[in-house]
Amino acid sequence: MWRADVFTLFPAMFPGPLGLSLSGEGLAKGIWSLEPHDIRDHGLGRHRAVDDTPAGGGAGMVMRADVMAASLDAVLAPDDMRPRLLTSPRGKPLTQGRVRELVAGPGVVVVCTRFEGLDERVIEARGLEEVSIGDYILSGGEIAAITLLDACVRLLPGIMGKALSGEDESFEGGLLEYPHYTRPRDFEGRAIPEVLVNGDHKKIAAWREAEALRITEERRPDLRRR
Repeated sequence: MWRADVFTLFPAMFPGPLGLSLSGEGLAKGIWSLEPHDIRDHGLGRHRAVDDTPAGGGAGMVMRADVMAASLDAVLAPDDMRPRLLTSPRGKPLTQGRVRELVAGPGVVVVCTRFEGLDERVIEARGLEEVSIGDYILSGGEIAAITLLDACVRLLPGIMGKALSGEDESFEGGLLEYPHYTRPRDFEGRAIPEVLVNGDHKKIAAWREAEALRITEERRPDLRRR
């Protein structure tokens, strides 16, 4: 079973959308597991504080290293070799290649922070790998964690009806995906490209490759450069 443990101040956000559709069916079948853990269980004092003012001054609050370490250590065994991921806008971009690496392992640990972020010392001490889902800021790491987990879970064996569904799509070959069409053959004066209905599979494959190249050049030239 592929195991996911999520550390968060809002455990009620999980499974959220991960409990529906294909990922939810996978949970029910035991293909993967999801355990949210409340960081505040290890908060300090009467109010179970998890944050404090930033050293050196500045706006906002910073999540404490000792609280996060206690939360992680209470759940994770020393021999748990799963990647420990911290959702962070300063992390390395999450790519389809990295997702496939995560899927090939036993699962993941995902840490979700709030406020201005997490004390750098616990990131270093507990070997947290910072991962970003895009160049924008969210109110917390939970939505990013759900995104990361969804990207992984859909590729687990037994989740999707057809294994090829996860192979012939955007980013898998370094390109964006080609356009898709279905019935009706004519929609508001727009017809399905003739090449897709003539039955010549070589021409169809060539058209799809050309369209993938065209769309990638137009929308994500950075992918082509890489």
